[in-house]
Amino acid sequence: MLTLRTFTPALTLAVVVLFASTYSYAITPGQKTKGGKPRAHTAALTRAEVKLADARLAELGYGKGRTALIAFQKYEGRDATGKLSRADLEAINNASAPVAKDAGYKHVEVDLDRQVLLLTDDDGVVTKVLPVSTGNNKNYNEKGMSGLAYTPRGRFRIYAKISGWRKSPLGLLYYPSYFSDGLAIHGNSSVPNSPASHGCIRIPNSAAIEMSRQMPVGTILLIYDNQSFVSARAWAEADKQK
Repeated sequence: MLTLRTFTPALTLAVVVLFASTYSYAITPGQKTKGGKPRAHTAALTRAEVKLADARLAELGYGKGRTALIAFQKYEGRDATGKLSRADLEAINNASAPVAKDAGYKHVEVDLDRQVLLLTDDDGVVTKVLPVSTGNNKNYNEKGMSGLAYTPRGRFRIYAKISGWRKSPLGLLYYPSYFSDGLAIHGNSSVPNSPASHGCIRIPNSAAIEMSRQMPVGTILLIYDNQSFVSARAWAEADKQK
């Protein structure tokens, strides 16, 4: 098992700098129209309003800070800017909590269209939402490896895990939880708003340790888009009979 101690001092320093960054809102007083002209004046958000937005996001299951805001924006189909506008604030105040496609059992879902991950409790109620970046569906040929950067759809189980850093042929993985053929849900310093991985499911490094704890070996994982969905309720029922 690889840990952070096995890497060079330069890499260790880079990791420290990575986690030192904070997730804070950028407050946007207004936006421009498509023609570049400013919209009618919108009052700047107050610190009290930002705090209320943070609290409401946490209540909805997104957590707090910039990562939470991006997850909300992606789930709701808004521009994933990571900046809190007054329109975002109104949307947050009026939003309902995310709902999993499958209910009644503990599992994880990855919505490829929205590029978000949903973690549920034992009743299938969503308790955590994270932004993700999945396979970009492009052919790659790098570092002596080639293939299609594809994240498979379907139902899976977490079959192996590593604590800490894993150096794979295509890059570093932080607390990977493997679900299919070497593909994993893992922390990464780069989680863009669009698909960008070789097939793995990237989540923010800041959430990787907790997500690893929440996904023991055997955890059911559903990956789907708007054209494909397979329920795993039968698996969950079979697990109850064991």
